[in-house]
Amino acid sequence: MLLMLSQWLQGLSPEFGFFRVFQYLTFRAVMAAMTALLIGLVAGPRVIRLLTSLKIGQPIRGYAMQSHLSKSGTPTMGGVLILMSIAISTLLWFDLSNRFVWIVLVVTLAFGAIGWVDDWRKVVNKDPEGMRSREKYFWQSVIGLMAALYLVFSISESSNGKVWELFVGWVQSGFSMDLPTKAGLQLPFFKEISYPLGVLGFVILTYLVIVGSSNAVNLTDGLDGLAIMPVVMVGSALGVFAYVTGSSVYSKYLFFPHIPGSGELLIFCAAMAGAGLAFLWFNAHPAQVFMGDVGALALGAALGTIAVIVRQEIVLAIMGGIFVVEALSVMLQVVWFKYTKKRYGEGRRLLKMAPLHHHFEKSGWKETQVVVRFWIITMLLCLVGLTTLKLR
Repeated sequence: MLLMLSQWLQGLSPEFGFFRVFQYLTFRAVMAAMTALLIGLVAGPRVIRLLTSLKIGQPIRGYAMQSHLSKSGTPTMGGVLILMSIAISTLLWFDLSNRFVWIVLVVTLAFGAIGWVDDWRKVVNKDPEGMRSREKYFWQSVIGLMAALYLVFSISESSNGKVWELFVGWVQSGFSMDLPTKAGLQLPFFKEISYPLGVLGFVILTYLVIVGSSNAVNLTDGLDGLAIMPVVMVGSALGVFAYVTGSSVYSKYLFFPHIPGSGELLIFCAAMAGAGLAFLWFNAHPAQVFMGDVGALALGAALGTIAVIVRQEIVLAIMGGIFVVEALSVMLQVVWFKYTKKRYGEGRRLLKMAPLHHHFEKSGWKETQVVVRFWIITMLLCLVGLTTLKLR
């Protein structure tokens, strides 16, 4: 919005030439981060008071850690603060004609709406389980598949008009069409190696990345500050990849696929980082507010969608290793429990408690130790992911 305003002012008079600074992507990214940070810090106390007055307190499951029972009643749905900060800041600073930022915003807010319904049912119905899994996965799948169908063609073409033409051509060809190399699965640490996926393969992969990332972040959000800082770090790193793939010069030099328009995602990533840090101000132990599913599901979906656009799905799995391990710990725990119950008549557990962060708490780690150590691991994994920019 401000970019269009600055361009309009420059056209009125040469005296407004200093507004050319708004054309620089890096400048707008820094301003987006600062804007989201300030919005979050200023609005945070008001949002917390509002959530408290509405008695939107976090219910604690009966089988949860005993040390967490004191957190019962802490305001939840604080993810609304994060999404509000991201949305306002992004709309102010990004190029409104950029289709990639719009699709990321839509996916983020749509998954946030699912989380909002889930959190609302937990609070209003006093049901710690919230929205039932089948219903939640259904709506996640609908949004994920719609986003995947749009992205498979928008990454292959440079404008929405051509995207529609490509979609029509795909239908007329009997749903059989080869995609450009840049739409294939990119392997990190290798130069120009891309495995062709085809339309169906791309859609399936994108669906799994978006929905999987969303639920992985949601499972990680179990301790004060545990999920938000890794989201900030991974999102910031993805912003670097977006800047590279959006530049014809840098992408060619570093052997990355050039995705015209993807560089503008740096604005969204910067806004997410700023909003996340503002939320951490209130979410640090002992937390004054929890993000709830409205924040966790939305932020995870945002990371997944950005990774798909910049063609770094594998790198996302590396940098977001904490999210991956947390999700795997739950799946393995459930599968092993069902298997042993069927075979031995009683369910057995691989971990003392799932997700993984609770296992470490049961093992004697303090909550703050788990959180900070997971942050450190994420920082190291992000550095590993960033090395793929040059080590190819």
